[in-house]
Amino acid sequence: MERFNCTGAPMCREDARERSHRLRAVFNALRWLVKTGAHWRMMPNDLPPWPVVYQQTWRWIGAGCFEIMVEDLRSLLREFAERKPQPTAMVVDSRTLQSTPESGARAGYDGAKRRKGAKVHAAVDTLGNLLASHVAAANEQDRAQVDKLAEAVQQITGDHVELAYVDQGYTGETADSAAARHGIQLEVVKHTEAKRGFVLLPRRWVVERSFAWAPRFRRLARDYERLSQTLAAFHYFAFACLMLSRIFKILN
Repeated sequence: MERFNCTGAPMCREDARERSHRLRAVFNALRWLVKTGAHWRMMPNDLPPWPVVYQQTWRWIGAGCFEIMVEDLRSLLREFAERKPQPTAMVVDSRTLQSTPESGARAGYDGAKRRKGAKVHAAVDTLGNLLASHVAAANEQDRAQVDKLAEAVQQITGDHVELAYVDQGYTGETADSAAARHGIQLEVVKHTEAKRGFVLLPRRWVVERSFAWAPRFRRLARDYERLSQTLAAFHYFAFACLMLSRIFKILN
């Protein structure tokens, strides 16, 4: 199936003659796919056909729709929480996803987790709402991703973020200087020396909770995607769904 890159390309209007399926139905079909972790061709008959959902999904990915949704929903949730629309602090971490035959070609080995796969690097605000995310091979160091995440976050927030809470994997001059180039100071939250059992780390627990939400969408429990672009987009999509659910609860 051809992948459609529709950046800059116009999308059909909802009432266009060429459109035979409502966009809301296509969106719900994609939500079913990501939530259940099923194959594209297993789409139920009461949902739009899988080629339709697949093509429209790639149009949305190419246009950056899921990132825009996350940005708008995050601002709403912060206002509901009586916070400023743009955060001044963020929490950064990564999670390693086991590779599958589809994703194995770009996988790396994470020695700490003893797992071959991909790492999803994410930055969230202090409420746990997603700011920016990207995917890299699991063997790449966390500190090497600081520059890319910091740049993305500052573009999204308009250079509002000043502080980033990180774990000890982000220590070193390389990470500090990469963050400083974008006007961000790294603060390392260390484990207690006498760690015993589960320890709730200040600030750090927020991003850990966000990562715990992601595998509830079974398509994100492992790296099932052939392209890292798809995996990253599905993370934005999942967090957009989570934010929509929280807004619905607030309004009702």
